[in-house]
Amino acid sequence: MVFFWKAENTENEEAQAGTDLDDLRKGIEKAKLPAPVALVVGKELERLEKMDSSNPDYTIGLNYMDYLLSLPWHSFTEDNLDLKRAENILESHHHGLRLIKERVLEYLSVRTLCSLADFQILVVDDEEIARTNLAYILKKEGYRVVTAGNGLEAVKKMKEHSFDLVLTDLKMEGMDGIQLLEYAKQQEPRPEIVLITGYATVSTAVDALQKGAAHYLPKPVDLDEIRATVRGIRDKKRHLQMTRSPVLCFAGPPGTGKTSVGCSIAEALEREFVRISLAGLRDEAELRGHRRTYVGAMPGRIINEIKRVGVKNPVFMLDEIDKIGQDFRGDPASVLLEILDPEQNQRFTDNYLDIPFDLSGVMFIATANAVDKLPEPLLDRMEVIYFPSYTAREKKMIAEQYLIPRQMREHALTRKKIEFSDGAVTKLIQDYTLEAGLRNLERQIATVCRKLARIYVQSEQDLPPLRVDESMLERLLGPRKFRHEIAVAGRQVGVTTGLVWTEFGGEIISVEAGIMNGSQQLILTGSLGSVLRESAQTALSYIRSHADIFSIDPDFFARSDIHVHIPSGAVSKDGPSAGITIVMALISLLTKRPARRDVALTGELTLSGRILPVSGIRDKLLAAQRAGVKVVILPLANEVDVQGLEADVTEGLEVVLADEVQSLVDVVFGKD
Repeated sequence: MVFFWKAENTENEEAQAGTDLDDLRKGIEKAKLPAPVALVVGKELERLEKMDSSNPDYTIGLNYMDYLLSLPWHSFTEDNLDLKRAENILESHHHGLRLIKERVLEYLSVRTLCSLADFQILVVDDEEIARTNLAYILKKEGYRVVTAGNGLEAVKKMKEHSFDLVLTDLKMEGMDGIQLLEYAKQQEPRPEIVLITGYATVSTAVDALQKGAAHYLPKPVDLDEIRATVRGIRDKKRHLQMTRSPVLCFAGPPGTGKTSVGCSIAEALEREFVRISLAGLRDEAELRGHRRTYVGAMPGRIINEIKRVGVKNPVFMLDEIDKIGQDFRGDPASVLLEILDPEQNQRFTDNYLDIPFDLSGVMFIATANAVDKLPEPLLDRMEVIYFPSYTAREKKMIAEQYLIPRQMREHALTRKKIEFSDGAVTKLIQDYTLEAGLRNLERQIATVCRKLARIYVQSEQDLPPLRVDESMLERLLGPRKFRHEIAVAGRQVGVTTGLVWTEFGGEIISVEAGIMNGSQQLILTGSLGSVLRESAQTALSYIRSHADIFSIDPDFFARSDIHVHIPSGAVSKDGPSAGITIVMALISLLTKRPARRDVALTGELTLSGRILPVSGIRDKLLAAQRAGVKVVILPLANEVDVQGLEADVTEGLEVVLADEVQSLVDVVFGKD
């Protein structure tokens, strides 16, 4: 009985294995795999046919084959090239962001031109009847056709125009078809070459194909075959033109709409949308997959997501790319070099697949708060588009047009016809949020909506439509959370106001300087980085070497210590842009002249007193607006950046441009 059961079980396993292999053969025929993939699949199928189905490697091979057949080798979505529709979608979802919207519309415009471009063919034959008949047939198919009587004439026309396809006879006087093929392969862009001859031999066909010919056809020409050949070459070239997608990197503070813009781009193009977060990713196998020799091997997340959506050209968002990790398990950022490089991702090889997969059709969009954390080779492969901080006016418009209606819908208040006054929205922005983006603003609006919902539910009678004004807003949210303390603070000796840029947008800082008896020490506190410490040392050296200009005792440092402190000591700070702020704090300390607190400075200081340009000008000016600053001092070299700003960025600010420290004394301390 036992032996009979084993025999019966073996027969069942063999029958099941035969069924599995039959299903695989049918799947291979139906999939129409690319030639390199079909070759690998064929060898793997032969190996499985010779293998016992009870072997563990049999199941591994079976799963591998199933995975290969399930990938979208030829499946992709056609882009919707309606520019007006795409523009309306982007405008309806996002206010502002002009550069981002223009970039998407430019991409669609290029795709439209590619789809409308004529397919140009050059027919070369020394027999007039043959080339005339061939040109006539191709023109009827809708192609643009030019003819040449021999190879030399063809070379002349190829110098004057670019062609997508050249149909040439093999035997011609002066220059034959092989020589014309060799010449054409040196041209840019390279045309496809099809050789047509009445002297077809195996050796000449092999020679032509080895030298780069796309096809080799015998005479007399089969019209159906020539039509199919030309159509196949046209579709292949157009597909390559249409699938090449840009690699973008959206950089900017949190809450400025980077991820949501990616969703809108996918909707505008009518593509599938995929998002994976790279924050904290340390194992490169997460992206590239594991080799099949490992137990439990799996493909990487890139290939897995493409399999899941079922097309090879989705919009693929790599979120938080600047927060990617690195340890003993590998460097994921190096894997991204191959994924994001347009010259390499056509043949991206996942470790599990061990077969190249074309990623050139994928529109990759990476997001980052600060691109300076990215490796330079990786950054060089992406087109960086900066998402600026929102102005107060932009925040107000976005709140009124997008955020408040959305929160009203989510809290079932749409039918209550609640109205937010302009003053209430302004108060929300100025007194209850202090950010570059919109997340906290939306949270505060949601808080107001929840409290209004509770009022309606607890009311025993129907309430009329409520109007949220400034007084009601304060009753709902409590006292204001943020005050413009720096701008309204009184003047102090040795204290100045600076502007810095962080990954969260522009920020206001205070620089405090003090002097005491000591032994020529410069004390620096406030979690300062090495660059910021060097800026403080440069500022002190500049004042000691130019003491007479500012009427300072040249020996002030002989028996003294100077302490420079930047508050918020728990927050790490670094960068050169605080140099000018530190030097003005020291001048204030040593001349006993109190500095204006409503004057904010930014700029890198040199040892000779020159002020060098800095970055993040727009975000710094917006931070000054939020803090109530009246005067902003910028390097003269940043004048171009200021001229390119919108009017509401500099509204209420007096911008002073300077290239040396001496010219700023009266501005910072007053003309007393």
